[in-house]
Amino acid sequence: MSERLVLAIETSCDETAVAVARGDGSILTSQIASQIDLHSPYGGVVPELASRNHNLDLKPLIEKALKDGGIRLGEIDAVAATSGPGLASSLLVGDTTAKAIAVGLGRPFYSINHIEGHLLSPFIGAGTDPPAHVALVVSGGHTMLVSFHGVGNYEVLGSTKDDAAGEAFDKVGKMLELSYPGGPEIARLAEVGDAGAYDFPRSMIDSGDHEFSFSGLKTSALYLLQKIQQPMSQTVMSDFCASFQEAIVDVLVTKLFRAVEEEGVRVAAISGGVSCNARLRERSLAQAESLSIDLRLPEPSHSTDNAAMIAYAAACRRAGGEAGSDLNSDIDPNLNLA
Repeated sequence: MSERLVLAIETSCDETAVAVARGDGSILTSQIASQIDLHSPYGGVVPELASRNHNLDLKPLIEKALKDGGIRLGEIDAVAATSGPGLASSLLVGDTTAKAIAVGLGRPFYSINHIEGHLLSPFIGAGTDPPAHVALVVSGGHTMLVSFHGVGNYEVLGSTKDDAAGEAFDKVGKMLELSYPGGPEIARLAEVGDAGAYDFPRSMIDSGDHEFSFSGLKTSALYLLQKIQQPMSQTVMSDFCASFQEAIVDVLVTKLFRAVEEEGVRVAAISGGVSCNARLRERSLAQAESLSIDLRLPEPSHSTDNAAMIAYAAACRRAGGEAGSDLNSDIDPNLNLA
C-alpha cells in the first residue's frame, strides 16, 4: 500500500462524498451519495434535508470507501474536509467528522477550500505541482477567473457580479419547467437545437475586465418566454435552449482565453460543475487548439461536487510541506479563495 494516504470528506451542499488519495495525488477510491432525488420536488436544495442526510450517509460511505480501497482506517496518514464555502449545516457534518477521525488516529487535519478543490481538479493524476495557468471555475455558485501561480498562491482576476453561470442555467431551467437541476436538461435539449435561433445578450463580453454577469441574460430569457407561444413545441424548446446555452458559452470561452493571453501563460483549465457541459468543452478545446494552448479539463466525475478534489488538494498541500490545519479552525460558509 502506498504511504501518506489522505482521507477526505466533502459535504458542502447536497452531495455526501468520501475519497482517499495517495501521496502523489492519485485517487485510490472515490464515493459519492447523491441527494438529487430528495431535493428535486422542491426545485432546489433544502439545507435541513441536506444536513440530515449527510449524517445518515457519511459513516457507511466512509466504510465503503475504505473497503473498496482495501484500506484499514489505521493506514490513513492525514484527514481532510471542506471548510467552505457552502451551507453551514452541511459543512459542519463533514468538518466535525473529519476532525474526530484525525484526533482519534493522531493524524494531521487539512481544512480545504471547496473552490480550491475545483481549481485543482483538472490536474488530478498529474502530480502534486500543477503548472502556472489561468483557470475558469464555473459552477452553480461560482464563476471566476483565477491566475494560478502555485498551490496556495492564487490571484482572482474576476468573478460574477450577480448570478453564476450554473445558477443562470438552473433558474432558466426552472422557467422552462424542466427537472432539477436545469443545467444538464438545457444541455440535453440544446444538442438538437439551433444555437442561432434567438439572439441572447452576451453580457460584459467586451467589458475590458475579467468580470461576469448573467442576471441580464436570465431576464432576457424570461422576457422572450413571455413572447413565445405556449406551450412550446419541441423544436422551439430545443432552439431556445441551444441559443441560451451558446450565449453563456460565448462569454466563458471569450473571457477565459483573453485572460490567458493577458497573463502570458500557455496553460488553461476549466473546472466546476458547468465544465461537464459538452458545448463548453467543444468550444474551449477548439479555441485552445487554434491558439496552441494546453487546456486541462477534469474528468466528469471530478467536475461536480466530490471528495476526490478535496483529497487531491490536501495531498498537494502536504507535498508542499504544509503540516496541517488548526483543529480549532471553523467552517466558513462564505469562504473566499484569495
